[in-house]
Amino acid sequence: MSVSYAPQAQALLDGLRARHVLADAAYDSDAIRATIRTMRAKACIKPNPTRKRKKRYDRQRYKHRNVIERFFRRIKQCRRVATRYEKKAANFLNFLWLAAGITNPTECP
Repeated sequence: MSVSYAPQAQALLDGLRARHVLADAAYDSDAIRATIRTMRAKACIKPNPTRKRKKRYDRQRYKHRNVIERFFRRIKQCRRVATRYEKKAANFLNFLWLAAGITNPTECP
């Protein structure tokens, strides 16, 4: 059974202020695009292949989404960050900063 992340996307967009919203094809729905329009932002969402009328998107801006995904994949390799050993938000944020600066995952604290 396939799980849709669209309901979570609506909650994440509530109260957000942005000029552009980048998302992959899984988030290509008219409801999410309408939410982004009400934010007065531009949607940069690759159209879902099943869509009859393909929506336009900025291909150059969409390429930058990959950089963000690689960043999160890299910091999740740090076990202390992925399992959230630190209970206090300030300590956890400090380890996020450390993990973000480490280029080799074997150096994780």
